[in-house]
Amino acid sequence: MKDRTMPELNTNDATRREFLLSTGAVAAAATLNGSAVAMYSPTKIPQEQTEQEPPDSPDSPEPKKSNLTNQTIAEAEKLAGVEYTDEERTMILSDIEGDITRFKKRMEHKLPNSAAPAQVFDCRLPGMSFPKQKAFLRSLESVGSVPASDEDIAFSPVTSLSRWIQRGQLTSERLTRIYIDRLKKYGPGLECVITLTEELALKQAKHADREIAAGNYRGPLHGIPWGGKDLLDTKGIRTSWGANPYKDRVADSDAAVVRKLEEAGAVLVAKLTLGALAMGDHWFGGRTNNPFNPEQGSSGSSAGSAASTVAGLVGFSLGTETLGSIVSPCMRCGATGLRPTFGRTPRTGAMALCWSLDKIGAICRTVEDTILVLDAIKGADVGDPSAVDMPLNFNARAPLNGLRMGYDPEWFKPSEKARFAESRDIEINALKIAKSLDVKPVEIKMPDLPYGSLITILMAEAAAAFEELTLTDRDDELKRQGSDAWPNSFRQARFTPAIEYVQAERIRRQAMHAMAEQFENIDFILGPSFAGSMLLITNNTGHPSLTIRAGFRENGAPHGVTLIGNLFDEGTICRVGMEMEKKLGVWDTRPKLG
Repeated sequence: MKDRTMPELNTNDATRREFLLSTGAVAAAATLNGSAVAMYSPTKIPQEQTEQEPPDSPDSPEPKKSNLTNQTIAEAEKLAGVEYTDEERTMILSDIEGDITRFKKRMEHKLPNSAAPAQVFDCRLPGMSFPKQKAFLRSLESVGSVPASDEDIAFSPVTSLSRWIQRGQLTSERLTRIYIDRLKKYGPGLECVITLTEELALKQAKHADREIAAGNYRGPLHGIPWGGKDLLDTKGIRTSWGANPYKDRVADSDAAVVRKLEEAGAVLVAKLTLGALAMGDHWFGGRTNNPFNPEQGSSGSSAGSAASTVAGLVGFSLGTETLGSIVSPCMRCGATGLRPTFGRTPRTGAMALCWSLDKIGAICRTVEDTILVLDAIKGADVGDPSAVDMPLNFNARAPLNGLRMGYDPEWFKPSEKARFAESRDIEINALKIAKSLDVKPVEIKMPDLPYGSLITILMAEAAAAFEELTLTDRDDELKRQGSDAWPNSFRQARFTPAIEYVQAERIRRQAMHAMAEQFENIDFILGPSFAGSMLLITNNTGHPSLTIRAGFRENGAPHGVTLIGNLFDEGTICRVGMEMEKKLGVWDTRPKLG
């Protein structure tokens, strides 16, 4: 590389180098389909042992003539953002054919989507301490009597539905039939349902009623109908991942969270839409629509989960988030979404997009509903190396005084753009309400780091998760196309240098420390849902977030804000969110469904 100086190796360095060379432990550059990504390799790497004749055998085949030249390396340098000298390119050419051979050999080994990497991301920094015991107390508010109309029942939160079912005032079967009817009536217009699980749902509902009548009440989700994002495996029922190549895929076992909800007595009524392979709101059957404006997409990728919950088609739903897939559709549709701490919920049996970022969370109509669901699906699982057992502490009856609220004033400055002005007014009002809750406002400022580089982690892992689609050209079957769609992103990621992935992980570690420093002085953060780089930062650091509806623009579109909590402290943001929800007074506004 131009203007580069190399330090002389000392004796220990030379010894280490010789050892690495002798064991074949030195890794070189990444390439794809014969196109080399240039990286410097100062020494030749021994080829893998084969059963071919040794090179000096008279019967050995003539070596293949390489079609790679110095110009090939020079062109590849443009993709890697580096520049080498011609002498260095010649040195690279002496080794790089071996790299290509190894890469192609590795591509012959098919890796299932469920095969996780050996490296496991842990959002807990060394030295952090967390509560050892669980303390969980629901609210004591009166839920009144069961409404007379089916529609009023359908739009009731889980906090009310669960009390009515527990007391025998409402049966699970009746509630399940209400939601099945609504799914059939409104699901097609919203395009939010992939598979209606009517037979299973009625079977589970009747079983729940028998158990409850016999005094075997399992908890607040017993008998509550729910919908699952269709990337959660369900035994004998197709799980399509929203994508054409997998639309007929049927799993032979349940995802861990599906199993946990069944153990909690919940009733699965539908598999809900998602943008193909967890991007956006376009799936193989169409586009999922916003209940408040069916002419508009619901955003995604937890598209059907947000739309069906807001439309009163399910009691609650599960979504997943890698980078905004719970927050974004909840903002668009006006749902309440709890993205848990990374590792809080097991992802066994869920489609993997990015092993170090994927999270499964609740999408509901109210804040307390979300943490009731989280309590049921949390925990470790042998199939997910990232999932951990951590106490979930929540006290709906605890006062808020003494809590410290972090916020950046820059996030709430009035917008000069007319189309954002209404949204900013709603966000400013939410901040004003939060300040009125007897919490202490604390101004914060995130350090200036190259947070954009964190995107590299998602794109590289996603391309690895769906490599087979790229190599077999089946990525063209995905409905959504364009430069911002998965097929192109997967292809583009093949040219990301491995060094950039590692460097992005190092920036990620710096972001983790930056967030830890913030939480030394605060208990939660409030901001616009897409403030600064916080969505990108917190998804990479693993911090939980709660997105709540905060108001409506003049055109009737809902708009929300997001609270960010400390690691494994979803309870605090839910306590604050519940009080904000009451004062904002907009959670129960219903969409007009045609």
